[in-house]
Amino acid sequence: MHIVNPVIIRFKKTMLLMILAGVLAGCSANHEGLAQRNNETVDMSRSAWIVYWDLNSGEKDLARIGKRIGKLVYFAAYFDELDRLFVPPQLQELKNENLRKRHHAESYLSVVNDKKNISGSIILKDVDLLKRVLATDELIEKHIGDIINLAKKGEYDGIEIDYERIWKDEFLSRQFVKFANRIALKARENQLKIRIVLEPGAPFASKQFAKGPEYVVMFYNLFGTHSGPGPKANTEFINKLLVQMAELPGEKTAAFSLGGCIWGSDGKKQYITEQEAITHAKAYDAVPKRDEASQSLYFQYENDNVTYHVWYADVKTIHHWKKLAEAKGVNNIALWRLGGNPEIEKIR
Repeated sequence: MHIVNPVIIRFKKTMLLMILAGVLAGCSANHEGLAQRNNETVDMSRSAWIVYWDLNSGEKDLARIGKRIGKLVYFAAYFDELDRLFVPPQLQELKNENLRKRHHAESYLSVVNDKKNISGSIILKDVDLLKRVLATDELIEKHIGDIINLAKKGEYDGIEIDYERIWKDEFLSRQFVKFANRIALKARENQLKIRIVLEPGAPFASKQFAKGPEYVVMFYNLFGTHSGPGPKANTEFINKLLVQMAELPGEKTAAFSLGGCIWGSDGKKQYITEQEAITHAKAYDAVPKRDEASQSLYFQYENDNVTYHVWYADVKTIHHWKKLAEAKGVNNIALWRLGGNPEIEKIR
């Protein structure tokens, strides 16, 4: 008969409990450490747009900026020749791929008032289109249903409404606010998040907007294809807009524009990425200078008797604008857009 020493048994039990406690503590510490690292890298206060016409370049930027983008906005669903909403197939394919990869960022489907004609040409920011789809309460409800169905079919986490050039038309602006407030309620009923993009000239203080959506204000186009050369934003413009947007209810986000614009003395103008601006400067031996009021870079060059002026933002520009917003308590930042930003990983 084998006799077991009770002292040895108690010793073994004690050692086993100590080892188990150590393992559990280690797992807890590892889990906590992982959570802390995720909190450091997954920034839900930062969002960015990826656009259907520049997906390859946009994906490269997304891979480099990593988990510092908490919300990825797929730009965009727009309208066909019969005023029907659709998502460009290549954009939805990217969304599906990111879903399969379990991409960490929340996904938003942006809806814009652009219209594709039978010829294939696109009318940007079509006001007449909005007058049709938002003409009556019944049409507003139908339009909301179409958007909700499109977002749910595509398995998006949320919806972004980006309708522009509406505020100079009294009827349309009134219908839009009615639409925006109603879709916010319908989105919540369908477990979808909602963002409303507003232009700098929107009536923030009118008290028309309902609490609930995230309001994204465009802090850009101070200068652009509608004007002569200059920065997309400067300190005075940003500070003024921050004061105005404080009137909006609930969550607020400041959207800043990457890249810039090029103006030719022949009247041609176009928006360009930061990489395109750098390429132009190198090709024509131009040395960019930094503007004090905006912290944007600018230069000019000549080609075939045409003088070109280029203004654009880099990482230092974005950091300057971001600090202005944070000083006024606006910590949510949106970046327009991914693609052609050679140092995007340096944006803090």
